[in-house]
Amino acid sequence: MIVTGATSGIGRAAAEAFGREQASVVLVGRNETALGEVAATIRAVGGHAAACAVDLMAPDAAETIVTAALTAFDHLDVLVNAAGVIASGTLDQTTDAMWDQMIAINLTAPFKLMRAALPHLKTRKGAVVNVSSVNGLRSFAGVLAYNVSKAGVDHLTRCAAIEMAPAGVRINAVNPGVTVTNLHRRSGMDETKYAAFLERSKETHPLGRPGNPEEIADLIVFLASERAGWMTGETIPIDGGRHLTCAR
Repeated sequence: MIVTGATSGIGRAAAEAFGREQASVVLVGRNETALGEVAATIRAVGGHAAACAVDLMAPDAAETIVTAALTAFDHLDVLVNAAGVIASGTLDQTTDAMWDQMIAINLTAPFKLMRAALPHLKTRKGAVVNVSSVNGLRSFAGVLAYNVSKAGVDHLTRCAAIEMAPAGVRINAVNPGVTVTNLHRRSGMDETKYAAFLERSKETHPLGRPGNPEEIADLIVFLASERAGWMTGETIPIDGGRHLTCAR
């Protein structure tokens, strides 16, 4: 299987969860040192791991990643698109560069990887799990490009699912609410603002707290498994009830 964004956050938690299931995981990320650390963790719990250091924005990234999976493990049965970025900006504040980055990493990269992996997934009647966001299901002010990119992931999931169902390939997405990862820090949010953001999340999420990556990973593993064998085209909120609320 392939897991992108495997060096941190939800991607890393998912990769390690698959490792505990003794899966064979190709870890995709840009930080070779971090990839090595995750690979070691997976091997320590009985899984198998291979690292693929690549920038998802590279033109040949999808083909490179799929080739790495086939070289390492001879087959490909699961693809998890967990890599993602976020940036703040209203309509008038969103630059071309911000827009292009959100779409390229959050939407175009999953599309290209799904397309490249498809022939091999069809052979194995495999599964795809895309990591979207509650922002794909609901509109939130101030993160326009991110919202649009994740809404695109949701519809990509549904469109591909209905096309690939006759081949036995299942495609689903998870839609987390605020989850404690480095996503917002990497967007430029300092520690003080991030602490306030997490505190505010206790009010905006009905269950009274942000999530943790391991909770999202458990759902990803389920959707990739035969236990979810009659599920496809779903975009599943796992957000402490955030999608149930109105703006506040």
